[in-house]
Amino acid sequence: MALPELSDSRAPLTREIETVNERGERARISIPAERPLTVYVDKRELVTLMTLGAHPEWLVLGYLRNQRLVPALADIRSVTVDWDVGAAAVKTRAGIARLKERTARRVVTTGCGQGSVFGGLMDEIESIALPEAAMTQAQLYGIVNAIRLQESTYKSAGSVHGCALFRGEQMLLFVEDVGRHNAIDTIAGWLWLRQHDPASPLAGADPASFVFYTTGRLTSEMVIKSAQMGVPIVVSRSGITQMGHEIAERLGLCAIGRATNKHFLCYTAPQRLVLQPELAGPAPLRAVA
Repeated sequence: MALPELSDSRAPLTREIETVNERGERARISIPAERPLTVYVDKRELVTLMTLGAHPEWLVLGYLRNQRLVPALADIRSVTVDWDVGAAAVKTRAGIARLKERTARRVVTTGCGQGSVFGGLMDEIESIALPEAAMTQAQLYGIVNAIRLQESTYKSAGSVHGCALFRGEQMLLFVEDVGRHNAIDTIAGWLWLRQHDPASPLAGADPASFVFYTTGRLTSEMVIKSAQMGVPIVVSRSGITQMGHEIAERLGLCAIGRATNKHFLCYTAPQRLVLQPELAGPAPLRAVA
């Protein structure tokens, strides 16, 4: 299968500004970049994404995949990003069927930067079948520690979300963006390419071994997008929403939140998590009234 042709149009992730603190002292600091990227599909404007700009071609691919607009990677001929005009031009091989109808209804999501999805969030849940998979508590701690050690824009400039894809405890890809929905779309686009590239070690890889991590909360769209990648276990530094919880339960997806240091909460599908409580250490002492 011919893979899409992609440009390589990265943009600076941060910029310096001057600030004044509470003592009247001036200092220069770095802040994350944020820039609009308008996506055109076969010369028709589709959407404008506000993004950091680290991997815009993967972002566009993942967006099209997660919006269920392009069913197969082979349907896309090329993605070309030009930051001079802030545009991504997508060329398909045979167009997108019923594009106007399928993009007529838009749902504004809880994502930072006001994410959106086309159509109903629940439309394709029943068609998703996640693979059998399990993760040990030791592996979970390994993932949390890998994130802690990861160099990031957040550490130098703050104000961004990070997402990562793991295979066991091995980090395959770490992505940051101004919105967590952009970060997961970028990972989805990258994985889509790798799974269909015969030269990639992930070609035809079983997603049962994958774990998705996000610094943001597990909302409905984050759970659905993880499931659409076939990933059966998701981990968050934050919590989960009611709808995210309901969808994870329906899918049998293991959702783990509040994962910092040795602490975590498993919200759904606890049978996928092999507990090793001795690794958590002694319980904290409670104050006596």
